[in-house]
Amino acid sequence: MAFMPSRRGSPAASEQAWVSDTAVGDAVARFASAWESSSSAPDLVAYLPASPALRRVTLIELVKVDLENRWLRGDHPKRLGQYCEELPELRRWPLPPDLLYEEFHIRRRSGESVEASEYTQNFPGQAGELDELFGTGEYHSTVLHRGETTLSVSPGSGGTLDDLEVGQRIDDFDLVTGLGRGAFARVFLARQRSLQRMVAVKISLDHGTEPQTLAQFDHDYIVRVFDQRLLAGRDLRLLYMQYVPGGTLLDVVARVRETPPDSRSGAVLLDAIDRALVGRGEIRPSESGVRREIAALTWPETVAWLGRRLAEALDYAGRHGVLHRDVKPANVLLTTEGVPKLADFNISFSRNVAGSSPVAYFGGSLAYMSPEQLEAIHPDRPGAPGDLDTRSDLYSLAVVLWELLTGRRPFDDSDAELRSHPPGDRTTLDAMLARRRGPDEPAADALPADCPNALRRVLLKSLAPAPKDRFSSGAELAQQLDVCLDAHARDLVDPPPGSWRLRMRRWTHPIMFLAIAVPNLLAILYSYQHNSTLIISKLPPAAQENFERITRIDYTVAFLIGAVGTVSMVIYLTMVAGGLRRGRVYTGAQLARARRDTLLLGQRCALLCLGLWIVSGLVVPITLEVSGSQVPWNTIVHFTASQLVCGAIAVVYPFFFVNFYAVRCLYPVFLRHGEISASDARMLKRLGRRSTFFLAAAAAVPLLGIAGATFIPPEDLPRVIVALRVLCVGSVIAFVAAYWMFRMLSEDLHALERVVSGAPRHE
Repeated sequence: MAFMPSRRGSPAASEQAWVSDTAVGDAVARFASAWESSSSAPDLVAYLPASPALRRVTLIELVKVDLENRWLRGDHPKRLGQYCEELPELRRWPLPPDLLYEEFHIRRRSGESVEASEYTQNFPGQAGELDELFGTGEYHSTVLHRGETTLSVSPGSGGTLDDLEVGQRIDDFDLVTGLGRGAFARVFLARQRSLQRMVAVKISLDHGTEPQTLAQFDHDYIVRVFDQRLLAGRDLRLLYMQYVPGGTLLDVVARVRETPPDSRSGAVLLDAIDRALVGRGEIRPSESGVRREIAALTWPETVAWLGRRLAEALDYAGRHGVLHRDVKPANVLLTTEGVPKLADFNISFSRNVAGSSPVAYFGGSLAYMSPEQLEAIHPDRPGAPGDLDTRSDLYSLAVVLWELLTGRRPFDDSDAELRSHPPGDRTTLDAMLARRRGPDEPAADALPADCPNALRRVLLKSLAPAPKDRFSSGAELAQQLDVCLDAHARDLVDPPPGSWRLRMRRWTHPIMFLAIAVPNLLAILYSYQHNSTLIISKLPPAAQENFERITRIDYTVAFLIGAVGTVSMVIYLTMVAGGLRRGRVYTGAQLARARRDTLLLGQRCALLCLGLWIVSGLVVPITLEVSGSQVPWNTIVHFTASQLVCGAIAVVYPFFFVNFYAVRCLYPVFLRHGEISASDARMLKRLGRRSTFFLAAAAAVPLLGIAGATFIPPEDLPRVIVALRVLCVGSVIAFVAAYWMFRMLSEDLHALERVVSGAPRHE
């Protein structure tokens, strides 16, 4: 039951407010409208569709509308037997028990005295099911609500919901206007006299634990339940809660269908809300930062904005041990500013479902149900209500978001034989399960052209047939929808097809090798040329030979150690990234380690390079001393100083090259999978601070080269002037490249930080 705005007047008008422009719903809506506007009964046959697949369900729904109007208006009431005589198609199948009960209930409401035995005797084929309906006082049927196929429960003959009218005072509440009506509850806008405030009042049969559970909820995106009261002597419960006047997402879906895809934006959501406000006599907010934010969004971003908040609501409920089980557009209310609030948790069996029958459990809309929820109410499948978890609600949310995005649901159930039977209609459930668990994914090409790849990925993953392949929690889904809302972050996480970042993800080892090896090779070449000119050439022949041999061995060993060390740093990352591409599932701890190692990769490589150059600067002099070579101490100092300059070159530039690749191409791969922890935000901040430090070091490299030149004897300057110029000019060029990468890296880090800094959100 949702707090839907309803039109006062005939039941046909109420029916029209609930149906949509689906094939069956359109026929029912037009027929109901004809009843409302005509002074005589319209021709039912004229509203039947030509499609055989839809004709039967439409005929049954039209008969229900016709029955209700004829009996409650007193306009030539008819019995089902007369319909069968006039409509031969009805005689082809046994009349559905719920249609028989519909007539029984309408006759009772109209004041006629009727006994249940009349129906069980006249329809022996349905006697068993009718006995169950009449005996329990509960009525399970398939009811069209704006094109949704919903299993609902209505009061038995002793119920008093129909006695409620606008203008009455019920307990502490004056009923002001009707907001909506379901099969076993009615919702009114009411004035609470004791507190002089407007509230939404839901009056229903007294069963279940909904109020006790919902009253404990305190979340920005869940309708706030204030309290409950039992109406003495009437077997009714009165639940009063926060009044949310902006309509529902069902109104937004209708507005989306009216709007061409290329004209949709956040204004569509605001327009639907304003229409609801006008219909209720509410005032549109004049100044609202939230509305300005929504107005600036594209339509896919608007859908992600709504979805992120609803995912947080489901995460909050899930952490409190509650499943919604009926997530659909009609159950998402909207504030005047456009903030969604989840309502109508079907939680009677949330905490204790063991032993509950599927009939008792079932309360949602078939079209929005996850495969495991459909299986739980299938009479021949092993699934049970206790098998469900939050991932089932997240599946339903994904169906809602898909419908918001495109104007239609991801699975076409129009040709399913949605017969009016109690829960257990094998034909309907089998057909729907086959679609949802078939080999084909939902038609991604049905998504609008401006739908970001990130949102496409999130929706398809959320609609995976197996729960293990979906997001594990509402917080995880909310984080991924946050990615969709940040243009920079979503371009990093889900690059467009053909992007260089997408292609480079498969070349981690070669890229890492080049990023580290090239600066080190250049540093080695400079060091060797510099030392050969200023140091080795001045040594005795024996010392020259030893110095050169030891230096070559040292550089070779250091280079091999660096290569092995680099491979060891990236082997785990490439293994996990490759596994994810192949569809392998990793634990949250494994993914967290991959993200951490990626953000530390540049620092570790830099430290490895620095350590090897320092060791080399110490090993060569020590080896020469041990070998007996007589090398002057000033030569050793000069050599060590040149090693430090070359070490700076070999450390600073690989840091930027490696991090530029890691943050742009590697880290986003792991960001798509698994819940992001708060430690990610801290690591991103630290990487930003390290980048600033290394940028300063990069600026110091040419200064170190110039400073070192002042210690070269004047007579040696002509021999090294070319090398010094190459060092200085090359360092300046490298600094410009490092600065550009620093700017790009900073933007990337800030975008990623915006996404992960608030995760997980528990508002």
